[in-house]
Amino acid sequence: MEMKVALMGAGGKMGCRITDNMHGRPAYQMLYVEISEPGLVNLAKRGLHATPEADALAQADAVVLALPDRLIGKISQQIIPTLRPGVMIVGLDPAAAYAEVMPIRPDLTYFVTHPCHPPLFNDDIEEARRYDWFGGVHASQHIVCALHRGPEADYARGEQLAFDMFGNAECPVIKSHRITVEQMAVLEPALVETFAAAMIQSIKHLRDDVVNRMGVPAEACDAMLMGHLRIELAIVFGWAGFSFSDGAMLAIRKAQERLFVPDWKERVLSLDAIRASVKEITDSLNR
Repeated sequence: MEMKVALMGAGGKMGCRITDNMHGRPAYQMLYVEISEPGLVNLAKRGLHATPEADALAQADAVVLALPDRLIGKISQQIIPTLRPGVMIVGLDPAAAYAEVMPIRPDLTYFVTHPCHPPLFNDDIEEARRYDWFGGVHASQHIVCALHRGPEADYARGEQLAFDMFGNAECPVIKSHRITVEQMAVLEPALVETFAAAMIQSIKHLRDDVVNRMGVPAEACDAMLMGHLRIELAIVFGWAGFSFSDGAMLAIRKAQERLFVPDWKERVLSLDAIRASVKEITDSLNR
């Protein structure tokens, strides 16, 4: 039996990725909901047309929210009261669920999933990874899934939908990892955005100073930096099978003492800090 899926924001960035993977799958009847002019153009380029929102929601077995985090609260307030009992609301990011900006109905299921993106070290060919940074088109990836509210039996239904949204015959999902919504928020934004992305931005800022202020040729700088980032990640995460030299370990310890405040991990990973972060992400008034 087909699952009728209303894809909200079907012509947006995330929506188009899902549209491309879901179009033509016999297990689904896709209902593409889009109101923006660029989004409608994106659907038209694929030979698809939008379904009016009210019509799509009246039919839907699942509603996928491929929408900006800051809009989910407002839009979910409008659409959730109109849904039939038993419908599954699928979030593509933990922020809205963790910030509790969506109205909760006991007769609906709330499922959250998120792509992990192609891993840095994997078996995909370089061309696949280079031309599919996000994943799910040519490059394989893991996903994380959480049943936020609803009967346990609905987990398998949501997970299969996630497998199909974030993979295809060329690059199926490597593995689905079941976690809680709170654990997903610890991973993103806290670990991979609040901390990791900030550190990577800092690396780029220092790299630019090395080139522009210190005069090191950009090509030489990038060759040294990119090569060392790869081997350093492999060493730190235990993939390389060997350790840093004594001199490198001394430089690392001294740098950590200078660069990091003593309670830096608590500042990133405290649940209060994470809740404040997701509130900022989902609060349209802050934009």
